[in-house]
Amino acid sequence: MELNHVLIVDDSTTSRLIIRRCFNMAGYGEAEYIEAEDGISGLAELADRKFDVIVTDVNMPKMDGRTFIRKLALNGVTQAIPIIVITSQGDEATAASLMDAGAAMVLAKPVSPAKIVDALDRISGNGGIQ
Repeated sequence: MELNHVLIVDDSTTSRLIIRRCFNMAGYGEAEYIEAEDGISGLAELADRKFDVIVTDVNMPKMDGRTFIRKLALNGVTQAIPIIVITSQGDEATAASLMDAGAAMVLAKPVSPAKIVDALDRISGNGGIQ
């Protein structure tokens, strides 16, 4: 999967840095990374740019990841952008509800370059839960 523009939405500066490093280590160092601290900021970034993939957390202030994903799924412009959710809530019920909301992949923390590569490979094919 070719990535030129990646949106990372997470309220934790450290988590955003780790996600970015995992993408870089996975071979996507040339992509442009835009960061947002919550769903509202993420939506604002989407108004200005086009993204190849969105990575989001679930638990965030102002607008949580689940609401953010639902809003993207309802928008004709953003509904086709694959969304990877990285969460500490890795149980199957949570993953299934996030997939129902519009996520392409749900990854349990901690994230790694191998998980990123696998998620992007699955998104390119048929998606799934890891």
